[in-house]
Amino acid sequence: MQKFIPLADHVYKLGAIDWNRRLFDSLIPLPRGTSYNVYLIQGSEKTAILDTVDPIKWPVLEEQLQDLKHVDYVIAHHGEQDHSGSLPMVLAKYPQAKLVTNAKAKGILMDLLPISEDRFYLVEDGATLSLGNKTLQFYLTPWVHWPETMVTYLLEDKILFSCDFFGSHLATTKLFVGREHQVYDAAKRYYAEIMMPYAAQVQRNLDKVKTLDIKMICPSHGPIYDDPSFILDAYTAWLYDKPFNKVMILYVSMHGSIEKMVEYLTRSLSLQHIEVKVYDLTVADLGELAMDFVDTATLILASPVVIGGLHPLAVYAGYVANILNPKLRYMGILSSYGWGGKIVEPLQAMLSRLRAEWLEPVLSKGYPKQEVFAALDQLANVIAQKHKDY
Repeated sequence: MQKFIPLADHVYKLGAIDWNRRLFDSLIPLPRGTSYNVYLIQGSEKTAILDTVDPIKWPVLEEQLQDLKHVDYVIAHHGEQDHSGSLPMVLAKYPQAKLVTNAKAKGILMDLLPISEDRFYLVEDGATLSLGNKTLQFYLTPWVHWPETMVTYLLEDKILFSCDFFGSHLATTKLFVGREHQVYDAAKRYYAEIMMPYAAQVQRNLDKVKTLDIKMICPSHGPIYDDPSFILDAYTAWLYDKPFNKVMILYVSMHGSIEKMVEYLTRSLSLQHIEVKVYDLTVADLGELAMDFVDTATLILASPVVIGGLHPLAVYAGYVANILNPKLRYMGILSSYGWGGKIVEPLQAMLSRLRAEWLEPVLSKGYPKQEVFAALDQLANVIAQKHKDY
């Protein structure tokens, strides 16, 4: 049985599909599983493997490598274990191979894995490595999404091996991007959860790789982009375009007051022709929430007062919003309370990383009454005015 999937002349895809994985880093939901893509380039003089697989899938890669007798170089783009975790096994199988990476990645890999220092071959930004009739060129892409990340460009075939850059958590046997809407959603989720916190750095690295003449993008997760413009244009939009005329409302309700306020505000905004996405934080999927953050103009957080402060789920939502750092323009707060307590100032302090304008909060003592509904209508009017350019 053929073990290497050809992509170009003596360029192949290996790796493993993880159909059943449902959580990444004990944090990120994986509703469609994921894949760990490995690539093999056989030049006229030298052979290179690009990345490895998560250790749980090492037996799959080991079987694929069974008949490959000699490897000169193993390229490590990124220290995270879903790419690097099987490096010790690959290096043990090919004792003559050098581990090619950059200086920062070397330190991270030596911290995480039992790799001898003499196995490393370090490269700098723009450096090349000849395999004979194949030439690898390396570009440092820091904070996509760790500080040591890099990509490899195969000059002769114009293929970019991008590691996490442009990836998608998607278990599929499709080699190339086919059902684009499915891949688009998976790639957007991936961008939102993993890349968006470092949007400024990702912008710089996107501009960097866009200067290359790219015919194919081979990420380490998900299918391959045989039309690179599909994902390059998507990243450009996610990073540079203005947010949409859209409001996200994240809420938790204990006895119905917050839920009533959210329902009323949603109707009022809808009458102003504003798209509204509502998430009940007791059941919300973190990935779906993150995807909507990418292009939302206004965020509303709604929480009752619990023992004088924020509901724990609202704290979690605020923390997630702050670390994802989306390009929000406006933020608001809804709250209901009984005998007292504060949530406005703590929530604003929690979201200090976000450069958005705070709207007037709407607070309800107990179940909302007419003056609260009037304040919600006023909030909707303010949002509609501010959204005129979105």
